Amino acid sequence: MTIDLRSDTVTKPSKDMLDAMHQAPVGDDVFQEDPSINALEAFASTMFGKENALFCPSGTMTNQIAIRCHTQPGDEVICDELSHIYQYEGGGIASNSGASVKLLQGDRGRITASMVEAVIHNPDDIHKPLSRLVVLENTANRGGGSCYAFNDIIEIGTVARQHGLSFHIDGARLFNALVAKGETALQYGEAFDTISICLSKGLGAPVGSLLLGDAHFIKKARRIRKVFGGGMRQAGSLAAAGLYALQHNIERLDTDHAHAKAIEAMLKEKSFVKEVVPVETNIVIAECKPDFNLPGFISSMNDKGVLFFAISPTRFRMVTHLDIHADMINQLEDILKQYN
Repeated sequence: MTIDLRSDTVTKPSKDMLDAMHQAPVGDDVFQEDPSINALEAFASTMFGKENALFCPSGTMTNQIAIRCHTQPGDEVICDELSHIYQYEGGGIASNSGASVKLLQGDRGRITASMVEAVIHNPDDIHKPLSRLVVLENTANRGGGSCYAFNDIIEIGTVARQHGLSFHIDGARLFNALVAKGETALQYGEAFDTISICLSKGLGAPVGSLLLGDAHFIKKARRIRKVFGGGMRQAGSLAAAGLYALQHNIERLDTDHAHAKAIEAMLKEKSFVKEVVPVETNIVIAECKPDFNLPGFISSMNDKGVLFFAISPTRFRMVTHLDIHADMINQLEDILKQYN
């Protein structure tokens, strides 16, 4: 049995999801004639209380479209230094939007209103870029799936709007945060100008993300998606998988969180583990002692069918998802007993 903990992107569609994909009616989405894509966009926008949504191939694309729409070349984007938009999107902020970035050193990927306010430039100072956009990531991937307190989000949004900045959330794993914190999509729809959600991580769809905002913004975003090559034509089968995911795979995320907590407890008992980042959702990050042979450990575990990887010379990450079952967690515990 292979226990694949590399990411929550490795999931396979379930039989019911495949059935929904096979039965999906399709049309040309560039002409906005794909009924399955239209249904997905309408469902998601209603869920978050937004006027419209745009289906895209990836979360990188939805984030980059949002940044392009919110900024002009030379503007500045404010985010945490661990943010996905900075760390994992190929320099897209510069390449796609010609914008600069103000990186903040937050707490496990989470920044505060006072931090944001302290770095907003005086718009009359021609020596500085115009502060234009604040981006949060919830949950924070590099922060070990850490979640924002919702009151902190409200305070950051208030500061952004007081200074005329737009407010966007990279919600690739937002549903993990909603389940973990007992929050609602409507709360986030009210808090943010624009929202990106991923369907192919914890929710188990094979591909796809959505960008949500008001009608004017999404109209502009649709044009940028075309420029980025994101018009997918008859992609209704993919959209049907995303709709199935939103309708059936959100509440079960607490199972992934429980599995991650179980792994956290196992790793805390290992003598080679110096620290485990507190687990809030489905991501487990462990810091090993400096003299531990982490590459050797990972290779040995891979040979035993447990797949994961290092994120630094002393840190490794494990991610739970809907294809990880209780018997796999039990098997993982048995395998880890072979290591001190």
